[in-house]
Amino acid sequence: MSFFHFFDLFQHQYNSELDVSFHLTIPQTQLLNPILSVTKQCLPSRIPLEVIMIIMEAAYDEEDVESNRGLLRSLALVCRDWSFPAQRLLFRHVSLNSQAHYLSFASATNQSTERGRVLGDAVYSMRASLDPNQPGRLSQLNFAQAVTRCPNLHELGISLYGSVPPGDDIVGSPDSSRMRRPAPSFDEDALALLRSGPSINTLRFSNWSENRQSITQLLNVWTSLKVLVISGTPPELPSPVSEPFPCALEKLRMNFQTSPSVDFLRWLLLNSGDTLCALEFEREPSTTVLHYLIHTHHAMLTSLSLPSCSRATARVLDKCTNLRNFFVEDAISFPVALKKLSPRFEHVGFGLNKETSLQAVLEAVKVNQSLQTVSVNIWNGGKLHRQLPSLKMACASRGIHLRITHDIQVFRGIVVR
Repeated sequence: MSFFHFFDLFQHQYNSELDVSFHLTIPQTQLLNPILSVTKQCLPSRIPLEVIMIIMEAAYDEEDVESNRGLLRSLALVCRDWSFPAQRLLFRHVSLNSQAHYLSFASATNQSTERGRVLGDAVYSMRASLDPNQPGRLSQLNFAQAVTRCPNLHELGISLYGSVPPGDDIVGSPDSSRMRRPAPSFDEDALALLRSGPSINTLRFSNWSENRQSITQLLNVWTSLKVLVISGTPPELPSPVSEPFPCALEKLRMNFQTSPSVDFLRWLLLNSGDTLCALEFEREPSTTVLHYLIHTHHAMLTSLSLPSCSRATARVLDKCTNLRNFFVEDAISFPVALKKLSPRFEHVGFGLNKETSLQAVLEAVKVNQSLQTVSVNIWNGGKLHRQLPSLKMACASRGIHLRITHDIQVFRGIVVR
């Protein structure tokens, strides 16, 4: 039976006439404001601001600050309610590379406004580039003023560059050439401002000039440092020689083509004998420096990171009885070093190429009850290493976290954390 035939039957069964009428009118209120009535029906429920802030915090990746910037800029443009929480996260890590950057930062953190004070309070770390060759360069005084606007600043990174006559700068020139350029010392006005600012606990200083005294000037400003990362031009003892550095450092990371002198390290670490627990080197230190540091601080060392490990260095590692974390980028002598480590080590990291011997690592994974993490940086054919599947299986069976990277910077990031 078709659909329309059903209505034919219905009409034959009931022949009574029906008087049907429709009153097609629009309510007066809807005529007065039709847009309002539609808006009320379509308006979505408002998400509480506290929930939005929790979501933003969860999406924020502390390990990849650069990738956060695009996301947070987009979130700040969604609506007025989202703008300020997104800006607070944007200001958690600040970079100042020019005078224009400083002026924008100073305007945003205007201390005469509540919004400016909150954004200044949000800054956790700052990186600044002091480059006299850059047009519109950031001055020492403005850099110091920016630091004083951040009362909760914990980490400060400074890159100092030497000046070069116009036309003589060569892009891509080797580090040794860049470090022969003169740079002025920090003036007293800037140092006085820095002393009046926050008490930071981490200083990262890269010196690409021939000024070897600038680091000691900065070390005299902050007596609360716990972590020091220095690279570029090797520093020298202050002239005239001053009292030893008063801070009790917990971590020292160095990256120099030529190692600093033992005298400088003795001056730097005299008060860190009971606190220094982490030593990290991005480039090979001199044997004299490395052995001095191990002999002096072996009792407290819990973490050691080296670009390579010679057999001579491996033989002195048994002094580090409290070592928990050990990392070697080029693992030629890694098996020898592994046998010298305390049986209580928890995390080992090494570079794996096609020639690396993994037998000592496999044995450690099977028998070491304290081992929790193995980090491997694969390079130069290491992906096809015949014992790599065995390492994966051994770690899986013991419940040991195996981290595999193919980028040395990512590997070093694991070490830093």
